[in-house]
Amino acid sequence: MRTQVLGAGVVRRATTLADGRDLFYYDDPGTALGPERAVDARTLAPRPDTATMRLDVLTGDWITVAANRQHRVMMPSADADPLAPQTPGNPSEVPSRYDVAVFENRSPAFGPALAEAVGTAPAAADAPRGLDDLDAPGLGRTRTAVGRCEVVCFSPEPAGSFGTQTVTRARTVIEAWADRTEALSALPGIQQVFPFENRGAEIGVTLPHPHGQIYAYPYVTPRTTRTLDMIDRTAPDLFARILDTEQRSERVVLRGEHWTAFVPFAARWPLEVHLMPHRHVPDLAATTDAERDELAPLYLRLLRGVDALYDTPTPYIAAWHQAPVRVGRDSVRLHLQLTSPRRAADRLKYLAGSEAAMWAWAAEVTPEQGAERLRDAIARTDAVDGVSA
Repeated sequence: MRTQVLGAGVVRRATTLADGRDLFYYDDPGTALGPERAVDARTLAPRPDTATMRLDVLTGDWITVAANRQHRVMMPSADADPLAPQTPGNPSEVPSRYDVAVFENRSPAFGPALAEAVGTAPAAADAPRGLDDLDAPGLGRTRTAVGRCEVVCFSPEPAGSFGTQTVTRARTVIEAWADRTEALSALPGIQQVFPFENRGAEIGVTLPHPHGQIYAYPYVTPRTTRTLDMIDRTAPDLFARILDTEQRSERVVLRGEHWTAFVPFAARWPLEVHLMPHRHVPDLAATTDAERDELAPLYLRLLRGVDALYDTPTPYIAAWHQAPVRVGRDSVRLHLQLTSPRRAADRLKYLAGSEAAMWAWAAEVTPEQGAERLRDAIARTDAVDGVSA
């Protein structure tokens, strides 16, 4: 097992699963776990073939067709949790007890093939040949969906989310995100890396275990492509201008030395909040120890405020937007976009005709109202937790 000490005293231990997939343990500083980890002794079927991407010639978007994902696990019982540490009765994906664990998804949308062979990952027969190749139009165009999809287990506990973790554990997860961002960005054919957390059945979560995912794409995603276009049409320091404008508005919900959380001026969702670093950094790998140290408690305060809005936990998507690997590094700034479809205690916003089909949004909650409600909720949780603003 290959071992390395990372920032904040986090220790990474690298190994493989029975079918050759990578597995990384990230141990908390001062962990109670020993250095040894059990070997994955399961007999597993060969990994599925890498999916194919098809070009939507009307939009320029690449659509992955990954039939292997059709039969993935759906809300298993606690004794069959595939993200829990293995037991004699549960041959799960993680052989040992852990603090944080990251491993390659068994049913990936991208990979395991890469543009070139690396380790146990084979070279794709028809990998994208760079960004120019992906931008070229044409009917019937396909490419192999090279890349990597990883699962990030925040805790060995069977239920919870990022927001239910301790500050120490949150800091370990942030270190894992940064470490994996750097490693995935270096793989052949990867164009963008995206850590995220889906929380709640309303979002479509299939496992209640506290976890997130990281996608390493073979293209620059449509959302980021539109951002790059707006930067080209406005100014290379667009993110700095946005942050300056938002910091002077009534939409700020939290502010620290290194980070500011705000409801954006043109928020789409009933609940939407962005969290942005004060200096330009392209991704989590480029953040300093001081920025990561502040992010852990600040992000937890934000998430606990989100949950304090209602009597039951709030479903959300927490999306860490990072700059592409090869373009826009000096202009696209790392930021979190947290969104929830929940518009009342018993109501969800559904994307129907205009929004789903035409991408034409209509918001029911003003960003200023959303920010005020979230500030109040954070103040309540801070008072309970004894946190001074």
